Amino acid sequence: MRRIERATRLPLVARRLLALLFGLALPLNVCLAVAKDQTIHGMRLWTAPDHTRLVLDLTGPVKYNLFRLNNPERVVIDIDHVRMQADPDALALPDPVVRSVRHGELKPGVMRVVLDVKEAVQPRSFLLKPMQGKPHRLVVDLLRQESTPHAVITSDDMLAGKQVVIAIDAGHGGEDPGAVGRGGLKEKTVTLAVAKALTKAIDAAPGIRAVLIRKGDYFVPLGKRVALARKAKADLMISIHADAVKNRHVAGASAYTLSEKGASDRMTKLLADKENASDAIGGAMPDEVPDPVVNSILADLIKRDSVNNALLLAEEILVELGGVVPLKYKTPKRARFVVLGAPEIPSVLVELDYISNPTRERKLRSSKYQQQLASGLLAASENYLRRQGLLARKTPSYHVVRRGESWWSIAKRYGVSMSNLRSVNSMNRADMLRVGDRLRLPQT
Repeated sequence: MRRIERATRLPLVARRLLALLFGLALPLNVCLAVAKDQTIHGMRLWTAPDHTRLVLDLTGPVKYNLFRLNNPERVVIDIDHVRMQADPDALALPDPVVRSVRHGELKPGVMRVVLDVKEAVQPRSFLLKPMQGKPHRLVVDLLRQESTPHAVITSDDMLAGKQVVIAIDAGHGGEDPGAVGRGGLKEKTVTLAVAKALTKAIDAAPGIRAVLIRKGDYFVPLGKRVALARKAKADLMISIHADAVKNRHVAGASAYTLSEKGASDRMTKLLADKENASDAIGGAMPDEVPDPVVNSILADLIKRDSVNNALLLAEEILVELGGVVPLKYKTPKRARFVVLGAPEIPSVLVELDYISNPTRERKLRSSKYQQQLASGLLAASENYLRRQGLLARKTPSYHVVRRGESWWSIAKRYGVSMSNLRSVNSMNRADMLRVGDRLRLPQT
């Protein structure tokens, strides 16, 4: 019995010893896990009018400390347990804010990154978790001192012969490329090119002027895009995008307005969710994102005219773009797009085409096609403003009849009588309109 008892005790002692050893080893393993070095494997610089953004790609989360030094002006980032594999010399320097970027080991376990800046800036920073193929990122924004804002012209000044303001928003930008075509064309590149062409065309037209929300390859949070349009006292806003889906044969343009109750359909909701995720991809500070995103906006939406007018603008856009590109949807769709959230500004989000379609991607890359799209958006904007009495009416010489139109709707659109419209076309009340008929319009 004693042998058996002694035999049963030995495994118990061994188990206790192993448990003790394991308990001693566990803190060591935890310390090693905490002390494991991360790697900076990418570094990018984005230049905006009011700030410069530095982005560091990381293999994992890090602890860091950021502060300013002056005489000369510098911004310093001390990062714990990190190794530098990126090359700061590859950055496009100098830029309007950053003169140079240096790095070195401050002490064992601490990497110091120094940004030599040209002027006093207000730094802010935040970490981004991995999302849609992007790694952990440390984002550092260097905010410039706010310059004196340019004088803006309000819609009330129309009575004094002043210009109407149109806000043009190029979707995505900077860290957020948007959709990417099979040939490598980025949505952010197309939207900016068309937005610039549209801005140039608007500024050349009488009675209107453009405010470009994003002027270069940098990211603007969705809430800030709305704020910039409101600050400019815009009379309308067009947000330009290019869509993408897995099916590479899908093509066509579409237009969207803000919805109070939800999306028109499941596909429109998915599109809105994708566009609203731009802040998380491009990198937005928590205080830059409306919370809740749309509910707070809609609570302030006292004037329903804005929603209805946005629908009229979207319809005009589809009419004009239909002469340039096939239409994915012939009528506007609705969803909760954050970028359309200015309550007093009729706002429309336009998907120009499908960048995921190789044929359409090649066209979107063409400056000629970009100009045609811009011309269509300009014509739609002018048509809308004339219908609202915000722009002097310019009656075209003819009108091509579309599906669903009648003598009454065409006459109302151009502000002429039905009898006069029939008279100049040598037609009477018994004559029926057919889709595609080319009608002459009475000239005042």
